[in-house]
Amino acid sequence: MQQILRSITLAYNNLPRPHRVMLGSLTVVTLAVAVWRPYVYSPVMAPTVSRPASVIKSPTTGAPPVDLAPEASEPIDQSSADNDDDVPPEDELDEKVADETGVHEYVVSTGDTLGSILTQYGIDMSDVGQLAQQFPDLRNLKIGQQISWTLNDAGELQRLTWEMSRRETRTYDRVDGNFKQSVANQVGEWKNTTLAGQLNGSFVNSARASGLSNAEVSAVIKAMQWQLDFRKLQKGDKFAVLTSREMLDGRSEQSELVAVRINTGGKDYYSFRAEDGKFYNNDGAGLARGFMRFPTMKQFHVSSNYNPRRLNPVTGRVAPHRGVDFAMPVGTPVLAVGDGEVVVSKNGDGAGNYVAIRHGRQYTTRYMHLKKLLVKPGQKVKRGDRIALSGNTGRSTGPHLHYEIWINQQAVNPLTAKLPRTEGLSGKERLDYLAQVRQAMPQLQFN
Repeated sequence: MQQILRSITLAYNNLPRPHRVMLGSLTVVTLAVAVWRPYVYSPVMAPTVSRPASVIKSPTTGAPPVDLAPEASEPIDQSSADNDDDVPPEDELDEKVADETGVHEYVVSTGDTLGSILTQYGIDMSDVGQLAQQFPDLRNLKIGQQISWTLNDAGELQRLTWEMSRRETRTYDRVDGNFKQSVANQVGEWKNTTLAGQLNGSFVNSARASGLSNAEVSAVIKAMQWQLDFRKLQKGDKFAVLTSREMLDGRSEQSELVAVRINTGGKDYYSFRAEDGKFYNNDGAGLARGFMRFPTMKQFHVSSNYNPRRLNPVTGRVAPHRGVDFAMPVGTPVLAVGDGEVVVSKNGDGAGNYVAIRHGRQYTTRYMHLKKLLVKPGQKVKRGDRIALSGNTGRSTGPHLHYEIWINQQAVNPLTAKLPRTEGLSGKERLDYLAQVRQAMPQLQFN
């Protein structure tokens, strides 16, 4: 062995200097590739993997799960898409109030807790636990209340705002590793105000011209998003908005949307706010279009979970995984999880062939690494429609589907996200709601 090493060393030293430099460089590159190369699970070795398979059970099917080796994941040092600017797509209707950039809002509904709300947006459970321990009242969120929050550059919770009622708002700011609470009480007088107008240009500009604030325009769009495409309203269409505004020293301090009426194409569309903070039509029927939890008919193995703070084990840098990877055979039908419009259907380099669908104004879903695209941009799809066949395109180490859900331009955990459901009011809640509708309807008059 020593004789062989001496022979190799002698042959190397006898090479011309340029050849020695080139050979040394190739050796370094080869070693670097071996160290940085992402691990690929071998199908042959899959049965010996010690960790238990993470199988998602679909509530809509009783079919046995398809168990594949956990080989379906893009390299950890690569993002799932090269360009996030086109999804979720932003336009004039997505404009934020100047001082609200980066603020995420949520209306508390049935079964919500502070933990279930924040963790679906990737906020660490330790932050949630620290807040609840310091301020036990946060365990008592009520239906219809609104919370909002901002994150710091490290993705940690920086500020949480809890609107307990029209008059009381509590804010929790991170200060030196702990949270500090401040309470604001409003003492103004609340008055209902109707603002009406007609389209002369875009809805946003027309609504502002009628006297609506930026925040009120945004609230109207969210309330009506499942009934209307605001980009397709025509000149001359009419609208009437009923808001409850708190007046203090002659100024409007804050407001709450009560009801909306929009007339387009000779037809009236209504939306009324109920006690639970959600909006329903004039008959008490829910406006949201229901979503499926999973984008496939069968159950598939989760090979990589959502992790917005995933670290590259080599570089130590944050390499977020904004969705969930489902390991599945190439050619598996991929379904739209809800009604919507296709906004992207193309090859996205690292994402491979991918599709993005906008549902209403707040929700966008993305489907990546596809083999074949079955839809085109601008096409309307229904829940359960086939939109593609799964594949292994782009930066991928095995056949899988990468699936994401975005809410208000924020990626959330697809497995735990609170999804829209088609629901309505019943019993006493519906009777109380219809009484509110009868009271508000006469106030929704056009100019």
